[in-house]
Amino acid sequence: MSGLAFCPLRTLTSMLHRNALLLASSQRLGVEQFLHQIDYLGSRRTLCISAISQQEAEPLAEKEQRLLSNIYRGLINGQRACLAEAITLVESTHLRKRQIAQILLQKVLSHHREEERLNNGKPLAFRVGLSGPPGAGKSTFIEYFGKMLTEQGHKVAVLAVDPSSSTSGGSLLGDKTRMTELSRDMNAYIRPSPTRGTLGGVTRTTNEAILLCESGGYDIVLVETVGVGQSEFAVADMVDMFVLLLPPAGGDELQGIKRGIVEMADLVTITKADGDLLIPARKIQTEYVSALKLLRKRSKTWKPQVIRISAKTGDGIPEMWKKMTEFQNTMLTSGELLARRRIQQKVWMWSLIQENVLLHFRNHPAVKNQIPLLEENVLAGVLSPGLAADMLLKAFSESS
Repeated sequence: MSGLAFCPLRTLTSMLHRNALLLASSQRLGVEQFLHQIDYLGSRRTLCISAISQQEAEPLAEKEQRLLSNIYRGLINGQRACLAEAITLVESTHLRKRQIAQILLQKVLSHHREEERLNNGKPLAFRVGLSGPPGAGKSTFIEYFGKMLTEQGHKVAVLAVDPSSSTSGGSLLGDKTRMTELSRDMNAYIRPSPTRGTLGGVTRTTNEAILLCESGGYDIVLVETVGVGQSEFAVADMVDMFVLLLPPAGGDELQGIKRGIVEMADLVTITKADGDLLIPARKIQTEYVSALKLLRKRSKTWKPQVIRISAKTGDGIPEMWKKMTEFQNTMLTSGELLARRRIQQKVWMWSLIQENVLLHFRNHPAVKNQIPLLEENVLAGVLSPGLAADMLLKAFSESS
């Protein structure tokens, strides 16, 4: 398909042009064209991108090539410093660094696919999402659980998604400082990621960080999310197993946790089941066992279960790990785990498209200058939000 003309969506795919050309430059390949088909809402839409001259791409400088090579080699050799540097690179909002990060991710993906092929097609790591309301004891549990796993010979990565300060943009909770023992373990890696205002708390780069951790040799990746809300729906599209941690004696327990979140849980865990809270923990366990019978199952082969644990005494945590490995084996045998991961790749792609399209829209010359004036009119009540949005969309579409 040589000599293709640009489709009308050219402006929305400019970042794809740049990344493809940079990747080609880094690998000394020539890019003439590519055809990317997307299955969206049951229809096939094709984004056609024509031949682009090599002059349009800004090649990697020698210093950038050297940086990329050093990070990649160190990462696949299991160096924690290189893993930290790689995650910092993909988290960067700087345009050039994001372009270099995409080249790194493409190289890591190729290596990841080859390692999975050598592993008979089985996943290299077990991805677990952990969530629950504030005060559920997530950090305390992760420290005990992580130490138990490293003592068994596993390498554990913890991605603790931390809410951000609206003033400085930094992390508020400081999860790493609350896991002192685990943070000193050489077979564990803890990465707090400030959300920087991301809706739902799961950051833009959490998926990339999971991939980098797996390529760094970590066979268990724990993703801890903020509170209970939109973040659970996002993290459920990144992990193999979603675990809901709930404290006992939280008042009207079943009212406190929304039905949709409980439906997503593959394992419901009642924490702090020790001392005076043991009886309330048994009570809430019984309530959730009854509630789960009425909810729709996510899997055809796995039935969600409710267990009690205590990170203070360690009771129930080895049994919890047995349940988790049972889940992994059941889902692998049935093929559901690999099918779930394939679907997650598509969800990941569309979430990135949505974010980049919005970023491109806000920075488009026909829109950027109008935004402050229209926002001012909306605040003053002169324009309705809907009319202002229509005006911006019209300006964007007419200039595209």
